[in-house]
Amino acid sequence: MTTPTADDARIAAVPARLAAVRARIADAARDAGRDPADVALLLAAKTLPDAVVRAAVEAGATLLGENRVQELVSHAPALADLSPTVHLIGHLQSNKVAAALPWVACVQSVDSLDVAERLSRRCADAGRELDVMVQVNVSGEPTKWGMAPDEAPGLAAGVAALAHLHVVGFMTVGANSPDAAEVRAGYARLRAVRDDAVGSAGLQGATGLSMGMSRDLELAISEGATIVRVGTAVFGPR
Repeated sequence: MTTPTADDARIAAVPARLAAVRARIADAARDAGRDPADVALLLAAKTLPDAVVRAAVEAGATLLGENRVQELVSHAPALADLSPTVHLIGHLQSNKVAAALPWVACVQSVDSLDVAERLSRRCADAGRELDVMVQVNVSGEPTKWGMAPDEAPGLAAGVAALAHLHVVGFMTVGANSPDAAEVRAGYARLRAVRDDAVGSAGLQGATGLSMGMSRDLELAISEGATIVRVGTAVFGPR
């Protein structure tokens, strides 16, 4: 008899956990006077074995987020037959652009014009276009990547001018704080950045807001999140 492993237990729990998170999203959207269909659930696959991520897709998840390029190039081929949509949500180093590009539909973590230009050149070589988001550090925490809110619109305008990239919105990691008011204020700040940007040339389609995780997705949805990035609430502690 085979002894169940920790991964077996994690896999068995995924369908119920996924349903519970979807219910949280729906409740939060309705509480905010929004259509739940306007909030997408992205599952963060960081550090997880291929089999666990596959179980989530087989349970109905359609959008995955990868933090690390080395994990992306492991997970993506193993899931190719299921055709999930994959976004890169972690910091992208310039020297990893070529490895990431074949597998992703969107890079949410653009935080410099240099990386954006490299992405655009690679897209030109591959004969494709790519959706991107500009990452913004709304909390000012030095451990987080992203542009300062005041600088983000300028970067977004520069990225929008690149021929093969489409700026579809803005992304942030919320403040690491137990103070709900502080976390909410950061999400409101990202929404304000977005609202200012969409009035600029080339940024009319930059309406997306990727913000909110397992612990605070309700706050993010109340402030307008269109994508919430969830890991622990579906997969359990890493």
